Amino acid sequence: MIRTCLAAILTLALSGPALAHRVNVFASVEATDAGDVVVVEAKFSTGRIPTLGEVRVEDADGNLIGTHALQDDGTARFPLDPVAASGGMAITVTTDDDHEGYWILTPTDIAGGS
Repeated sequence: MIRTCLAAILTLALSGPALAHRVNVFASVEATDAGDVVVVEAKFSTGRIPTLGEVRVEDADGNLIGTHALQDDGTARFPLDPVAASGGMAITVTTDDDHEGYWILTPTDIAGGS
């Protein structure tokens, strides 16, 4: 019983720092006068905003659509390519210290921005 409790405490103690640096990613499509724009927001689970990083965008088949730099406010914006995104998109944010998170935009999500 004591070993089980110690093992549980050790597991929780070691997993805490890893969870504290997870990158939460949210993406949406915003309709503008200039056309639809994908808006990506990234934030650590602690609330800290990553200021350096890369946003990688892939289509539903895993083909690279493009990469974009994360801005100082933890966001990235880029024009939506409706043909490339017709089946959905996977958006992955990798910070400069190699923390990673992702968001899936479904065709329904993408159609909602238009």
